[in-house]
Amino acid sequence: MNSRHLSGLLLLAGFFANAVSGLAASPAPAPVPADPAKTEAVLQTDQGEIVIRFFPRVAPRHVAYFLKLAGEGFYDGCTFFRVIRYGIIQAGDPLTRDPGARERYGTGGLLKLKAEFNDRPCRRGAVAAVLIPGNPDSAGSQFFICVTDQLQLNGQFTVFGEVVAGLNVVEAISATPTDEKAIATERVSIRKVTLRPIPEPAYRDAGVDRLSRCRAVIVTDLGEIELGFFPDLAPAHVRQFLNFAAAGLYDGTDFHRVVPGFVIQGGAMSGRQPPVSELFQAWLTPLKAEFNEKRHLRGTLSMARADDPDSGLDSFFLCLAPQPFLDGKYTVFGQVLGSLEVMDRIAAQPLGEGDHPRERIHIRRITVREEPAVPAGEGGPK
Repeated sequence: MNSRHLSGLLLLAGFFANAVSGLAASPAPAPVPADPAKTEAVLQTDQGEIVIRFFPRVAPRHVAYFLKLAGEGFYDGCTFFRVIRYGIIQAGDPLTRDPGARERYGTGGLLKLKAEFNDRPCRRGAVAAVLIPGNPDSAGSQFFICVTDQLQLNGQFTVFGEVVAGLNVVEAISATPTDEKAIATERVSIRKVTLRPIPEPAYRDAGVDRLSRCRAVIVTDLGEIELGFFPDLAPAHVRQFLNFAAAGLYDGTDFHRVVPGFVIQGGAMSGRQPPVSELFQAWLTPLKAEFNEKRHLRGTLSMARADDPDSGLDSFFLCLAPQPFLDGKYTVFGQVLGSLEVMDRIAAQPLGEGDHPRERIHIRRITVREEPAVPAGEGGPK
C-alpha cells in the first residue's frame, strides 16, 4: 500500500470532524436473531455477495445494532462510498442512498454506540465500526471491511464480525475509482442484506441408529449407485460423508480415478466444478482413521487417504473386486446396495493418461434419505 493509502487509512474517519448528522426516524425494530453467533448476513452488492459472521461475545452491542438495522432493511440502497485499494472499503451511511448528498457522505448514522474494543485483529476480512476521530464512543451504522491485514488499527476500532465468503468481491470493490478524498466516483450499492442461520452439518449430532438408517444415492452420468453405511464401526466417516452429501458439496465432483479390477475413486473436492464455497471451508477437516474388521470386498465403500492414516477427508473409493491387502489400512464405512452394474459401467470407461477417465465422469449429486426405524437387530447394511 503506498503512503497516500496508508495515511488515508489511519485517518479512517477524518472527514467526520465537521458536522455529523443524526438518523431520520426509523421503522419499528425488527427482532434480533435469537443467537447472533449462529447468524450470518448476506450482503448482495453490485459486485457480488459478501457473507459476514459475527462476534457477539466481544462486541454484543455492535452486533445487535447491525443485525437490528439489517433486519429493518436499513442498509439496502446504501453504497460502499469510501474505498482504499487493497486497504479498506467503507459503507453504512444512510446519506449515500442520495447521489446528490455526496459532499456529506461519511457523516450519517454515527453517535449511536459506545466502544467495545477487543482483541480481534483488523486482519483481512475483519468488519469494524467507523468512529469520529477522538471519540471512541461515536460508532453507529457505518462499518469498514479490511481488504488486507491492517494490524496498525488493532485496538482502535471495534471489530464485530468477519467476512467468511466473498473476499474476492471485497477486493474488487476496493478497486473502484475514487477522487482525491478516497470517495468512490462510481456507485457500488448494497442491494439487500439478508439474515440467515449459519449452515450446520445435517448429521453432526446424529447417533448410530439414525445414521444406520441413512441411504445415499450417487447420481452419475452413467446411472445411480445406492449406498448403505456402517456407523457402528466408522461413525465419524459416515457423518462426514452424509454431511457433505446433504450440503451438496459432492455435487460437481467426479470419479477421477478408475483402475479396472481394483477401484473407482471419486468425490475429491479439489476437482469440484465450481469450487467449494468459502462458507464450507471449515467443514473440510481430515478424519482420524477408524480402521475396523470390515473387509474390502466387491462393492465396499472406503475412504481414500494419503500416507498419513489420519488424512482421509472427502475422496472415497468403491472396490471392484476383493482387495484383502487394503484391510485394516483404510477405513471401510459403507457398501453398495443392490446392483453393481453402474459401478462396473464406470470401470469400463476408456482411460486417458494414468488412471484418469478420458471423459469426465460427473457426480451430479449425492442424495440422502432416511429409512423408517426398524426393530432392534435389523439395522444397517450387513
